[in-house]
Amino acid sequence: MTAQFETAVRGPEAYSLARNVIAEMEKAGVWPTPLNFELWMHYLGDPEGPLGREIRRLLAESIVISDQTSEMLAAEFLPRGRLSEEIRDAGAVLDRELASVASAIAKAHKTQADYGETLADASQTMEATEDASTLKSLVGGLSSATKRVRRETAILEKRLESSNKEVARLREHLEQVRRDAMTDALTNLANRKAFDERLEQVCAARDHAPLTLAILDIDHFKRFNDTWGHQTGDQVLRYVSTILSRVCSGNRFVARFGGEEFAIIFPGENTGAVTAALENIREEVSSRSLRRRSTNDDLGAVTISAGFAEHLPGETASALLERADAALYASKRGGRNCVTSAPMLEKAA
Repeated sequence: MTAQFETAVRGPEAYSLARNVIAEMEKAGVWPTPLNFELWMHYLGDPEGPLGREIRRLLAESIVISDQTSEMLAAEFLPRGRLSEEIRDAGAVLDRELASVASAIAKAHKTQADYGETLADASQTMEATEDASTLKSLVGGLSSATKRVRRETAILEKRLESSNKEVARLREHLEQVRRDAMTDALTNLANRKAFDERLEQVCAARDHAPLTLAILDIDHFKRFNDTWGHQTGDQVLRYVSTILSRVCSGNRFVARFGGEEFAIIFPGENTGAVTAALENIREEVSSRSLRRRSTNDDLGAVTISAGFAEHLPGETASALLERADAALYASKRGGRNCVTSAPMLEKAA
């Protein structure tokens, strides 16, 4: 949550913002569900934020904000809800587990201390007496104390073993939560949040090896949605993402950038290799004629446009993204179903 949004919803203008949210939702034909209201509060409270820009893009392209679209927007731009709940739950379980282990360790420590005192007392008694009955009683006490220590030690070992398993389970669960928060629910590719983080990392850490960013867009995607419905549009998105997942193995990083756009980060690959990969993707995507699953209607071939830019020394992630995006729009203006390189644009300019 940005400081701007925090101020907007906790100040005197909050009621005005809420009324404006309802009016704008009605204007856009968006149902006033709790999730949509939260999304629109963020959108209008911080219109220049990532969510605000994405909603503006969807509205500009006349894309219907369905329940599924809202869920994807929430998963991508408002991940803190379900994620933080699961983290809090896991943290509570871990706290209880650690408290239980601490209690078992404290009890074992006390037993060990008592045993030490018993041994010390026995040593003094043995030095002070030679009476057989006293020695026999002493040995019996030592035997009982030893058994008690062994029993407590065994309990502690089992408790620690159980705790190790529980901590390992929690670690795996939290890792899954982290992956879910970074994954697009529809395509199973990395989402925009994961992409932004990765791009910042690779740009900051880049050495002399080449680094290239590509942006891809499904041509005329709105036509699929308007003609066949959003479920068929989702089918097209999954089809393209399947090809991208297969081609982008190894060090390549592919993500759903937003809507019908995808992004690929190519670390350590030269321009020739990147061009070949993108042409391969473009040709494979358009090589098949898709059919609508529910009716078997022929959807025709799907094509994509792509643009890419090689990272320049000292260039920020946002600047690299802007150049790759400009290359993509050059492909759109050039007739679609093609690949354009940002350096070619610079030379042409």
